[in-house]
Parts: sequence; C-alpha cells; structure tokens
Amino acid sequence: MVLVIIGSASIGSSNKNLMDVFCRQAAEDYDFMILEDLHTLPHFDPAMIDPVPVEIADVLSKIEIAKGVIFCTPEYIFSIPARLKNLLEWCVATTIFMNKPVGIITASANGVQGHEQLKLILNTLGAKMNEDAQLLINGIKSKFDSQGQLLDPSIIQKLAQFAGGFKMLLVKDDN
Repeated sequence: MVLVIIGSASIGSSNKNLMDVFCRQAAEDYDFMILEDLHTLPHFDPAMIDPVPVEIADVLSKIEIAKGVIFCTPEYIFSIPARLKNLLEWCVATTIFMNKPVGIITASANGVQGHEQLKLILNTLGAKMNEDAQLLINGIKSKFDSQGQLLDPSIIQKLAQFAGGFKMLLVKDDN
C-alpha cells in the first residue's frame, strides 16, 4: 500500500484531482490510501506526545505500514500548508520517516519555495527520496476544469515519469 497525503486545505482541490488521475494511472502497480483530512489532526503540542492523540497515532500507523508515501501539496504563502506542517511536526520526535520511500509533488501557482521546504523537512526526518520521484507543477488550477477533469495532457507524461522514479525508490527499498 502506498499512502498519498494531500496537503491542500480545500476539499476537492486541484491537488486531490491530480492524485485521482495519478492513482487511476498507477492502479496496476499500487494500492493507494489517500489521506486528505489533515484538518482533523490536533495542533502539535510537545506536551501531548505521551500519549500521542488517537488521530495522530492513526496517521502514524498508516505511514508505518505504507510501503511508501507520496505527498501532493500546494504552496501557501511561499511555504507548505500549515496542516501539512502540523502533521510533519508530529513526526519529528519519531523515526517514522527514517528510510521511508517518499515522493513529492508540489502543484501550485508557483510552488518552488514550498517544494524546497518540503524536501528539506523530509530530509531532516530521514525520508528516502530521489530527484526522479519529485515533481513541480506550476499553474495547477489551469490544468483542470471546474468538474476536476484534466485539461493538460502533458500532465499524464509527467505523472508517468514521477511514477517511474517512485517505483525505483520502492525497488531499492526491497533489496
């Protein structure tokens, strides 16, 4: 199972639409679990680490059992969304991402700084990443229509390249 974590604060976001396309495209290779309700997680508080809140324990369990994790997130004010940062802060006192294969897709208006920040955080957490399992898509809202249908066919090729890079991470993890 591959866990997909959507960083967007909006239900039905372009990031969710993008991952729906990706999951359909890669369904033969992977079973996916999508986590998009980061708003239900309590705010990080070091005083709450022992014991960890049930909602956090549930997410940590999903990360732990996943063969790999794919993050798909927009950039908010030149950074990663607060809800995603909150989840990652809960992971700092753990080794949950140590050598965990991780792919990163940043799909936003621009996304460059948010993408770099997410890479930095995941490197700090010990995630196993490679450049081929990273994708930055600028102008994501223009890639879908109002019903969530993909308008830009070049995205299919980009997602296929990303899938290949992510698969390499998983294969290396099996050896």
